[in-house]
Amino acid sequence: MGSEGPSGVTVHVTGFKKFHGVAENPTEKIVRNLQSFMEKRGLPKGLTLGSCTVLETAGQGGLAPLHDLLESAIVDRDYELSDKGQVIMLHFGVNSGTTRFALEKQAVNEATFRCPDELGWKPQVSSLSFIFLISHIYTKTLPFLSVCFSCSTSQRVPIVSSDGSISHTRKTSVPVDEVNKSLREMGYDVAPSDDAGRFVCNYVYYQSLRFAEQHGIKSLFVHFPLFTTINEEVQMSFVASLLGVLASLNWAK
Repeated sequence: MGSEGPSGVTVHVTGFKKFHGVAENPTEKIVRNLQSFMEKRGLPKGLTLGSCTVLETAGQGGLAPLHDLLESAIVDRDYELSDKGQVIMLHFGVNSGTTRFALEKQAVNEATFRCPDELGWKPQVSSLSFIFLISHIYTKTLPFLSVCFSCSTSQRVPIVSSDGSISHTRKTSVPVDEVNKSLREMGYDVAPSDDAGRFVCNYVYYQSLRFAEQHGIKSLFVHFPLFTTINEEVQMSFVASLLGVLASLNWAK
């Protein structure tokens, strides 16, 4: 009675635009082409491709569109689907230094950006402004000297301060090891990972996992290599296979 096989699955996919050091983000092209690619290939049985969205590679400045997407996913589930099934937020990001795909098991409540994001934001201590006002009357036309400087320092700050320390983690409820095993059996070079970095990928994943836990949906982040490492055709096939594996899981368990 509903537990004898996979239930319906709606997947919302995101990728990122370019960012510092990566002029062409493969996940942008993958996500932009995914809808038409899957229409030609055929969607896995029971799977609905809810949306394909390319996000700015940004932390704080990118939260509004991310939250809009997350909210729309649960609105669709609650008010439009007669068979609610399972909703999965599937996030793609690039790791220019890797040679294989990585299924991220968790995100950490820490934002330590090595450089500003694409909207110019970098987590930091509140700016400290020191204003020195020095005035002396030497003559009737005394000069007034004002020296003002501001210093701000990069810092390991929490993504969500109410969640506690920067060591706090949020883990995906997607069975990563099971998904990884299936993909490896298909011949893909893929592995589970416990480290999504501390840049925008980890920032977005942490926010998504937090939202998913609060609203009873799933979230998974996948890191991709550059197209020069694994070509576009293989990467598109990998995504199609990943969607097939997600559709085949028994989410009623």
